[in-house]
Amino acid sequence: MNFESLDPELAEYAPAMHSALDPVLDAHLNPSLLQNVELDPEGVALEALPVQESVHIMEGVYSELHSVVAEVGVPVSISHFDLHEEMLWVGSHGGHATSFFGPTLERYSSFQVNGSDDIRQIQSLENGILFLTKNNLKYMARGGLIIFDYLLDESEDMHSLLLTDSSMLLVGGLQNHILEIDLNTVQETQKYAVETPGVTIMRQTNRFFFCGHTSGKISLRDLRTFKVEHEFDAFSGSLSDFDVHGNLLATCGFSSRLTGLACDRFLKVYDLRMMRAITPLQVHVDPAFLRFIPTYTSRLAIISQSGQCQFCEPTGLANPADIFHVNPVGPLLMTFDVSASKQALAFGDSEGCVHLWTDSPEPSFNPYSRETEFALPCLVDSLPPLDWSQDLLPLSLIPVPLTNDTLLSDWPAANSAPAPRRAPPVDAEILRTMKKVGFIGYAPNPRTRLRNQIPYRFKESDSKFDSFSQVTESPVGREEEPHLHMVSKKYRKVTIKYSKLGLEDFDFKHYNKTLFAGLEPHIPNAYCNCMIQVLYFLEPVRCLIQNHLCQKEFCLACELGFLFHMLDLSRGDPCQGSNFLRAFRTIPEASALGLILADSDEASGKGNLARLIQRWNRFILTQLHQDMQELEVPQAYRGAGGSFCSSGDSVIGQLFSCEMENCSLCRCGSETVRASSTLLFTLSYPEGSNSDKTGKSCDFAQVLKRSICLEQNTQAWCDNCEKYQPTIQTRNICHLPDILVINCEVNSLKEADFWRMQAEVAFKMVLKKHSGEVPKNKEFALADWKELGSPEGMLMCPSIEELKNVWLPFSIRMTMTKNKGLDVCNWTDEDEMQWGPARADEEHGVYVYDLMATVVHILDSRTGSSLVAHINVGETYHQRKEGVTHQQWYLFNDFLIEPIDKHEAVQFDMNWKVPAILYYIKRNLNSKYSLNIKNPIEASVLLAEASLARKQRKTHTTFIPLMLNEMPQVGDLVGLDAEFVTLNEEEAELRSDGTKSTIKPSQMSVARITCVRGQGPNEGIPFIDDYISTQEQVVDYLTQYSGIKPGDLDAKISSKHLTTLKSTYLKLRFLIDIGVKFVGHGLQKDFRVINLMVPKDQVLDTVYLFHMPRKRMISLRFLAWYFLDLKIQGETHDSIEDARTALQLYRKYLELSKNGTEPESFHKVLKGLYEKGRKMDWKVPEPEGQTSPKNAAVFPSVLAL
Repeated sequence: MNFESLDPELAEYAPAMHSALDPVLDAHLNPSLLQNVELDPEGVALEALPVQESVHIMEGVYSELHSVVAEVGVPVSISHFDLHEEMLWVGSHGGHATSFFGPTLERYSSFQVNGSDDIRQIQSLENGILFLTKNNLKYMARGGLIIFDYLLDESEDMHSLLLTDSSMLLVGGLQNHILEIDLNTVQETQKYAVETPGVTIMRQTNRFFFCGHTSGKISLRDLRTFKVEHEFDAFSGSLSDFDVHGNLLATCGFSSRLTGLACDRFLKVYDLRMMRAITPLQVHVDPAFLRFIPTYTSRLAIISQSGQCQFCEPTGLANPADIFHVNPVGPLLMTFDVSASKQALAFGDSEGCVHLWTDSPEPSFNPYSRETEFALPCLVDSLPPLDWSQDLLPLSLIPVPLTNDTLLSDWPAANSAPAPRRAPPVDAEILRTMKKVGFIGYAPNPRTRLRNQIPYRFKESDSKFDSFSQVTESPVGREEEPHLHMVSKKYRKVTIKYSKLGLEDFDFKHYNKTLFAGLEPHIPNAYCNCMIQVLYFLEPVRCLIQNHLCQKEFCLACELGFLFHMLDLSRGDPCQGSNFLRAFRTIPEASALGLILADSDEASGKGNLARLIQRWNRFILTQLHQDMQELEVPQAYRGAGGSFCSSGDSVIGQLFSCEMENCSLCRCGSETVRASSTLLFTLSYPEGSNSDKTGKSCDFAQVLKRSICLEQNTQAWCDNCEKYQPTIQTRNICHLPDILVINCEVNSLKEADFWRMQAEVAFKMVLKKHSGEVPKNKEFALADWKELGSPEGMLMCPSIEELKNVWLPFSIRMTMTKNKGLDVCNWTDEDEMQWGPARADEEHGVYVYDLMATVVHILDSRTGSSLVAHINVGETYHQRKEGVTHQQWYLFNDFLIEPIDKHEAVQFDMNWKVPAILYYIKRNLNSKYSLNIKNPIEASVLLAEASLARKQRKTHTTFIPLMLNEMPQVGDLVGLDAEFVTLNEEEAELRSDGTKSTIKPSQMSVARITCVRGQGPNEGIPFIDDYISTQEQVVDYLTQYSGIKPGDLDAKISSKHLTTLKSTYLKLRFLIDIGVKFVGHGLQKDFRVINLMVPKDQVLDTVYLFHMPRKRMISLRFLAWYFLDLKIQGETHDSIEDARTALQLYRKYLELSKNGTEPESFHKVLKGLYEKGRKMDWKVPEPEGQTSPKNAAVFPSVLAL
């Protein structure tokens, strides 16, 4: 079952808020299941005993014999009849295993197998039971003792296992391989590649291995080589179950329909002798499980999840008279198994109950079962009585074992703390049509799947089970002729054209002629670039974030502050938020909320960017609020709409938080008031707005007031009535925020039509106001517009085009009344002219907000959807960048930045430009907050620090940290070199002319950074040589070019000085801020991957020092041989050697150019260098006898080192 289709924001919840999860007896449980059962005080069954023995079983016909409760309220995930003893094993979704003995189902053993994952497969062996969970294989004795615990890779997602012989096991799952494990040595012996990933069912006969795939295919593989011999494409949707008997293969599954996946009532049957399909078998139930139950004939048992069971012959016709019904306690059957003797059937349901059906009153599970070993009887009654009133009576009369070891009952917390499965996202169609009443949403059933059935999505990137992908991303759908609605060029999705030089010859200035910095879009999850720009141009937020620094390795506030610092230093060059997005991907709450897009979804544009950026907006404000709080333990992130801790603990809370009172009034008259706060508001549109086509006017201020002061009727608990009652819930505002953040929630055709209709009504009202009448036609001719826009039309605006598609006001005024009421009104330019500038009078509760930014969703069928931002850049930013004092609206489209007219920021053509987020700020906001930035990075970051590596010793130290008297000064030289590893391979395509075009460059991550002293007695000795620990999977260590070997970045086995990227980043930031000059070879790429912005006057790059215009770049190895008579980079690269060599080359450059005073003589040296390079094909000679034509002295301190 797929429980991942629900809203991911519901995944994180406080257990105390969900009383329904407490272990209480279900009201729908059959009381006969618990006859003579001992209950604890809360009503939970402690022992499940059989039902009455008066059940009549007809010989030869399957009937229910017994039902027991395995675990109340926890769905059964797997059931298995023991092949060696008369036992039935049951696994639950909570990772708990329970065994029942004999046909009476007496509880034999019960223990926890996994603390977080469900049990997916059970296999009985002679000495114990194998349990398979998501990435763990555990072998346990039947009493619960662990024999071995084999941990698989964390990226594995296993679902099936198959015992090929007594000691070899095959394990398959959603990855593209199957593992072979030797049970004797408990080691992986073979890894078989699978062409079609997703092996969830495996069977075996004396001819083939049968592998069932999630795509609906069944592959037949050779028993020895595991190669595919044949393949059946059974179902177009997905495979549910299959079984093999003799020469017949029977399958059931799902087929693709227009509305989604539908259960197929035709069983596909294949003849294994001719390897072809025979006539499909039509059944009268929705098949979810099937098994061959051969007695006299090859009978098939077909089971539906609603509890219907039908027997039929695979080559005959199904008879409706052969249907019987299992009565599950829960709504669904979750598992089904048949005993080896074919005398018993086991069913497990979603409420934790197990039902045993047999064809005889005293069935046996196996033809030959061994005797089961039971626990010894209790010896308490045979012990002598102990009289506590006698002081001299020795307590040793009662034998108690004395041990210093951990008791067996002392379970680890990981094995004893049940964790619920993360709630899956809700179907997009349900969200689109849902109407909210309070905190409860109601929507019609889209009927894309069976009632009460949700297929479990095993893999986030598996689009076959993603019903969201079947809904168009645009809230207004696609027009019949999309080419008629041309998207303006500056709004289209921008991409970087890569050449063989990478980004060096890409003209970013063509897209950005301002001095503000854009953001590059090729990094994973860079859809949030527009919101990063919005936060940056909020002056109090920018200053606050840059003043923040903490010890957390992955702190979004710290990384955002580093990125803001780069945006400050840039003079029009684009920046990239790679380090910020790297930290963002490590936040578990971001993954739980579905904010991290897979590469495939991001490339294909399947994610709904409007919803995504609104969820990201709520997440980042909450995360920054928590990071800014001075707490020892960060609070857990709460989901959408939830309140958080006091906003006074952080400046983010003071800026964005709105304090309010939620009042619940019951019809009995009792009123409950609780205080809460929120960081943003979501627009709530009037009901029936989509059906009202009369053009009724509705100001934005009215909708905003309705959204802030929300009033709704809902069911809520009343303490006075002591039951759920209809209540009226209202929201009163106690304190308005300084920055008003609004999520527009234009996610469907209904909201888009509402915006379009209101813009048309507003346009007509303006025309009527200035021209006296409105044309009756819905569409106006362009000539009429020009006439109305002329002086004769007396229209008070520069152009009539600026009034089209405008509903959003530039300013709003809010007034808080004495009775905690709120008045909201639009404040237009005409109001400014008539009444004068609006002034905030906070003492009397009057606040004026000006529009600062709008984030819009661009719908373009040709280039794909994207997100852009309109931002009103304030005076302080223009003063720093351009030296002028004015305000201007700009369009920020990744690295494209362009000034725009202010009316363009509020014009929304709903065919291609849909509003997503609005930011309003109070007037004179900057005067309330300190805008001073104090660099939080201190010199102590350069001092000695401990390594993360466990095996690192002083003998392995390759550097000497700086002493306090060695701290660098302005203008000091520092030799720098960095080595990198590859996280993602380059994506390229081959053109028809044979040239290669780079679609997406390889994603690099810094692995080693070395800084060498450039002067002083210790010149040439490194003071930083950090290996950077990474949590992301490394695709290629590039050992030949980087010198990094597998294991160097692993804290468990590395012998290097291992540290975090943030720690080393702070060291480099301090050196940049102090004003040192970096000497190196190819520093531009190094700083780009490290994600640093360094002023050009602080970079001395030997690539450009020894370069002639329009000539090739020369490698460090050739320069070192030619000028220094050094042979470096023999087998691999060493960053210490490269940094020292770069320093020596810079000294040589100063010597040859006479400190830059004789450029002509140095030009002759360069000509000789290029001539020598062409003759030798730019290769350093290998024989030792041939020396360089030049000589240079090596640092004496380096020789001593």
